[in-house]
Amino acid sequence: MSAAGRRRVPGEGVPSHPFPWDEALALGFGVLRLSSDAFWRMTLRELAAAARGAGGRSASGDPPGRDALAALMRAHPDA
Repeated sequence: MSAAGRRRVPGEGVPSHPFPWDEALALGFGVLRLSSDAFWRMTLRELAAAARGAGGRSASGDPPGRDALAALMRAHPDA
């Protein structure tokens, strides 16, 4: 029995579809150009955030607005 006093059912809580490793590896190595060490140390949440960022999306899913882009350009000017 589990700590909650309920028997664990085999397969319970397991997703019905496999994790898309091919896509994750392509993103990590091909798009983000991560080292193997950096890729395997990432959490899935970090990988998802990097995927959004690589696509030019913010956490809200929207591209940065004009003011946000101007602020980023001031903070990180081209040399």
